[in-house]
Amino acid sequence: MPGHLDDTLANRVASLAVVVPADAVVTDRTAAWLHGAGMALAPNSHLTVPRVSIFQGPGRRIRRDTAASGERTFSAHDITEVSGIRVTTPLRTACDVGRFLHRDSALAAMDAVARLGAFSLDELALEVGRFKGFRGVRQLRTLVPLVDPGSESFGESVLRLRWYDAGCSGRPETQIEVFDEDGRVRARLDLGDRRTRYAAEYDGAEFHGEEAAAHDEHRRAWIRRQGWMVDVFRAKDVFGRRQTAELALFKGSRLAALRLHAR
Repeated sequence: MPGHLDDTLANRVASLAVVVPADAVVTDRTAAWLHGAGMALAPNSHLTVPRVSIFQGPGRRIRRDTAASGERTFSAHDITEVSGIRVTTPLRTACDVGRFLHRDSALAAMDAVARLGAFSLDELALEVGRFKGFRGVRQLRTLVPLVDPGSESFGESVLRLRWYDAGCSGRPETQIEVFDEDGRVRARLDLGDRRTRYAAEYDGAEFHGEEAAAHDEHRRAWIRRQGWMVDVFRAKDVFGRRQTAELALFKGSRLAALRLHAR
């Protein structure tokens, strides 16, 4: 979408209408974006004009530089309309991004689509069976139980995936509320284990730059005084082949568990 336009549904639809034939179906990340799940896009993808994911029925392919296309089969209940544009439903979109995207991006996109509230996690789990034998279904099966609509950023989703990969015990809870002595919510933790009081936070550059450092430090000092252990991660810790998040999460969660048992 051109940078001078406001990011509204009307402008999104108008941008897609330029490249989407009337009988085509918008899919994958583009479908998630159109439904309102902006977190499904890759980090920094808003800085360039992304290719639009469009598919038609067997034997037909859209050949445009602005579109990523191919053949895909849909059932009638897989397709809905958003302001006249044919698009995969949120449920079908979640399954498609879970199958076709890189593992990190897949979980983040599934979290984002689930956050829309258009389907339940039970409905998502039931939908997996229909893709038996299809490309990417193994990844989909492993990721569906990990989906959490409480994730609020791409980085938080991937950090939670590192939690599982590290073998930390228990399912991490997202957006954990921490109360003050008057019973008011004073802080929220990105993810953690309430039992051991161990938490992990992802500090993205957009909201946690140098100007926010003092506030972040003050907030976390208060949280730690409430008995929480908090490890903080940035992009360099979470992404890439040299990511250190798994080891740090394993050590942190283990230390928190030992501390709990020592009480």
